[in-house]
Amino acid sequence: MRILFLTSAHNSLSQRLSIELIERGHALRVTLATSGDDMMNSVFEHTPDLIIAPMLKIAIPETIWARHICLIVHPGIVGDRGPSSLDWAIMTGERTWGVTILQASAVMDGGAIWATREFPLPEGPITKSHVYRNQVTEAAVLGVLEAVDRIGSGEPRPQTPGGVARGREQPVMRQQDRAIAWGEDGTDIIVRKIGASDSAPGVLDNLFDEPFFLYGAHAEDLLRGSPGEFLAQRDGAICRATVDGAVWITHLKAKAVGEYAGIKLPAVQALGRHASCLLNSELPVDISIEHRTHREIRYVEQEAVGYLHFDFYNGAMSTGQCHRLLAALRFASRRPTRVIVLFGGRDFFSNGIHLNVIEAGDSAMESWRNINVIDDLIQEILATSSHLVIAGMRGNAGAGGAMLAIAADFVFARPGTVINPHYKSMGGLHGSEYWTYTLPRRVGSARAIELTEGCRPMGAREAKSIGLIDDYFGDSVASFEGAVAERARELSLRTDFGQLLCKKRERRLSDERVKPLVQYRTEELQHMYINFFGGDPAYHIARQQFVYKAGPVKTDKNNRQKKNADHLSWLSSLGDKSVRRGPQASP
Repeated sequence: MRILFLTSAHNSLSQRLSIELIERGHALRVTLATSGDDMMNSVFEHTPDLIIAPMLKIAIPETIWARHICLIVHPGIVGDRGPSSLDWAIMTGERTWGVTILQASAVMDGGAIWATREFPLPEGPITKSHVYRNQVTEAAVLGVLEAVDRIGSGEPRPQTPGGVARGREQPVMRQQDRAIAWGEDGTDIIVRKIGASDSAPGVLDNLFDEPFFLYGAHAEDLLRGSPGEFLAQRDGAICRATVDGAVWITHLKAKAVGEYAGIKLPAVQALGRHASCLLNSELPVDISIEHRTHREIRYVEQEAVGYLHFDFYNGAMSTGQCHRLLAALRFASRRPTRVIVLFGGRDFFSNGIHLNVIEAGDSAMESWRNINVIDDLIQEILATSSHLVIAGMRGNAGAGGAMLAIAADFVFARPGTVINPHYKSMGGLHGSEYWTYTLPRRVGSARAIELTEGCRPMGAREAKSIGLIDDYFGDSVASFEGAVAERARELSLRTDFGQLLCKKRERRLSDERVKPLVQYRTEELQHMYINFFGGDPAYHIARQQFVYKAGPVKTDKNNRQKKNADHLSWLSSLGDKSVRRGPQASP
């Protein structure tokens, strides 16, 4: 079947759906629809048998849905209507929710039903983005596949099967519905409000008499203060007192002023000088704590296995975060264990360098710093000779984050994981992270070129079939973690463990003799500093469009060009020493 996606963004849900449909033999086209004209032109060009809207912020024109079956993926139970479905479900404490596959009609979210799936919402603090990327995505996949199978032989159901629907039409959730009353709301209520608004639009609040949107809330049980008081900072997050405890807020976005849009940034960076007075409340990476708090990186040991957990917001890894993770990895490699397991975040294993932090600063120089330290991190994984290293991909991975995973000795993923092992869609970015070594090592040179040039998402099934990952398993995050732990334990107990480690060292030495790691890094970074500092602004434009979501915003073009010219002059004065230093490269 020829299927056309009309979507506002090719996000984790639409990528997962595209993978599942293509694997079942359907021909798929994706159109990023910003207007009705975009949609009509795409329909005219591709003449689809079926149209699916995985995530669409604007209505499909009647001229399309009157002539074609158009399936809308609505993140709500039967009868639910409105654009704030998940927001209300989380805010009001629903225990179960669902996804409904509707046929587009004149009534928004009111068309006939082709499929529906319900699921329990996770207990405890949750965010809208986590539910969307996990429970909603899994339910949507099952619903869309059922609907596609029924298109040729079945009929849709009416909007209210059996005459009664639990859902109802909901208004758009506005900021007054999300607002925090610091003198009245308890910690759990504040965490729920921010969670229901994450990753968009955030909760609008005033910090130091300036308007910011709040994201990434975590309860804190020990720190105390007057409600609304700023108590501490940790790893870029700030802690603010509530009536019964405190809450960590990891990210802020300044409210837009005129033509200038705000950027979602680590809270301390967004606050600037206002955060300088906040006490730095650091936690050792291996400390065991029982109370609720916020920590990005933690290390735990079970028998001969060390587990290094790192959960960075949206999978982005800034220069500072990479430095902290590198220090934690070096700590883990000095422990008397046999296996190190790298567990990335629940939603994203890693997405590589932090484009928002880069955009907010001296973009070319910060790009250079960021890529060098993530290279240091991956070089440390590749050079670890004391342990076997496992990458446990609980969530999706892209660009340098995908290359971080495949640097490990064993790579395991959940079945629904989406992997984007490429860079070029970011303005033709070449990429580093030793991919020119690790990717061909796993899939061969020809396939490596195909993956990096093709710029398409890949599912776990295909990734295993070509050798990119070693296996996939688990029907939930918990079952995946348990299965990885069991495999790590079995590996650490093998009687031939010493031989396995010896073979790893021998292969690394053999590869080093053929071509040293420093040479791979040097060659990659030569391309990268041209991307960052050269005359072609494609990477900077693509990054800006990604960061601001709605396309380019007003920037001081002349100032950026002057900075790039200054940096090029500086690099020229070094010759190519900055990249020839290989793993130690850092400006």
